[in-house]
Amino acid sequence: FSLEGAESLIPLLDLAIEKCGNEGVREIVIGMAHRGRLNVLANIMGKSPRQIFREFDDNDPHLHLGRGDVKYHLGYSRDWETTQGHTVHLSLCFNPSHLEYVNTVAMGRVRAKQDRFKDFNRNRGVAFLIHGDAAFAGEGIVQETLNLSRLNGYRVGGTVHIIVNNQVGFTTSPSEGRSTVYATDVAKMLQSPIFHVNGEDPEAVAQVITLALDFRRKFKRDVVIDMYCYRRRGHNEGDEPSFTQPVMYKKIRERQSVYEGYLQHLLALREVTREEADKITEQCRDNLEKELNEARREDYVRCFDHLGGAWGGYIGGHVSNAEDVRTSVDAERLRNVMTALTQYPDGFTPHPKIQRLLQQRREMAEGQQPVDWGMAELTAFGAVLADGRPFRMSGQDVRRGTFSQRHAVLYNHESGKAFVTLKNIAPQKGRVNIYNSPLSEAGVLGFEYGYSLDMPEGLTIWEAQFGDFWNCAQVIVDQFIASAEDKWDRLSGLVMLLPHGFEGQGPEHSSARLERFLHLTAEDNLQ
Repeated sequence: FSLEGAESLIPLLDLAIEKCGNEGVREIVIGMAHRGRLNVLANIMGKSPRQIFREFDDNDPHLHLGRGDVKYHLGYSRDWETTQGHTVHLSLCFNPSHLEYVNTVAMGRVRAKQDRFKDFNRNRGVAFLIHGDAAFAGEGIVQETLNLSRLNGYRVGGTVHIIVNNQVGFTTSPSEGRSTVYATDVAKMLQSPIFHVNGEDPEAVAQVITLALDFRRKFKRDVVIDMYCYRRRGHNEGDEPSFTQPVMYKKIRERQSVYEGYLQHLLALREVTREEADKITEQCRDNLEKELNEARREDYVRCFDHLGGAWGGYIGGHVSNAEDVRTSVDAERLRNVMTALTQYPDGFTPHPKIQRLLQQRREMAEGQQPVDWGMAELTAFGAVLADGRPFRMSGQDVRRGTFSQRHAVLYNHESGKAFVTLKNIAPQKGRVNIYNSPLSEAGVLGFEYGYSLDMPEGLTIWEAQFGDFWNCAQVIVDQFIASAEDKWDRLSGLVMLLPHGFEGQGPEHSSARLERFLHLTAEDNLQ
């Protein structure tokens, strides 16, 4: 996963972070591929090379018995100080091998950070998504990601997509991997520019990232940079690329490196001398040798990053001192919440059937009728809001409810204008968010999972239309939700609602294959 052949990614990110920081951005979340990850961790994220070396040496196997993950999947965070004195917090997401599935997770994290700042203009947070060319063209989750970009419930003010275009996917040539001319052609669905740039020309790359960020800032839309480059070495340390691309790799072997090519350019301009360049190279190598030696010391002390920031004070998983939490609400408070959920503004005309439903719900609040499921659920949401907690819910048709059971949002029968009854309890902007999602499971569930990572104090919910719809989001459940605590030491309070469906419609609709969730609950992974 070496970056050789695509080294321009590092100055691209460096310049992008500087520019964003100096223009008011305070949070950048990065979702990225394997290729170049260690370079980004060391040179952009500021992770200590000795820590990287130590993790690769696997000298502490007892820490990973039955858990852990390959090193290319680990995340990291840091504060970056710009040359003008502004601080930007960088978060590199952890991710599984299903690389593109981190896309909407990163976007959800940015949205949560923006909501925490009450940044409803979406100015203070940015997502950088770094893709491989084969994955960007091949994975359907990319289209889901792009489709979310302009929707009210999911917009983050524009995402920066950077494609490290190796012109090969592991051993697969472009002619075998896509039916389009460019790897980026799926992005033509958006009214966004796609910049194709030569990765062997660092100054062209610098110009493109500046232009792309200016466009994003002005129009709050996604931008795509397709950085054409090459992969000097194999896909990973066990790959011999000339087995499958002998002609390409013969040309690559004959090609000078990006570093050497740019150095020749600077030497011709007399911007630097060969001696100065050699000294910089020597200093870097010496520093890495020193870090490697430190990593192999017997008395090396491992650094742990456990539940900091917004998660300070939270516990999770199989924790012996986790007390049972009292979730009951006294009757009078429940009555007040239930009554508030039946009220709507003067001049608002609900559908006649909804008027009858609201009357029944008033009778439930007064104890004259048994409380049904739909009212019980809304009351639970309202009680959480009454405690001062933020609330976010999305999924297909969640505002009304697939089975016409929820009616969390009423529509004026005369004008079609919507009214969210939960705002009777929490009228402040940003406290109540309930969105019908696009017809997407994996992308939307990933977004809500990402949102929950940066909003632990809030109630974040994703609902499948039928329980079996979660099958289409299985990667998010298996690779993130059920395993992140063991793999990456990260918790989530995301709630997944899997409606039962109607009896007699077969095992899929009726059970949502709940036996799979029972397997996933091992070691308190899920409740």
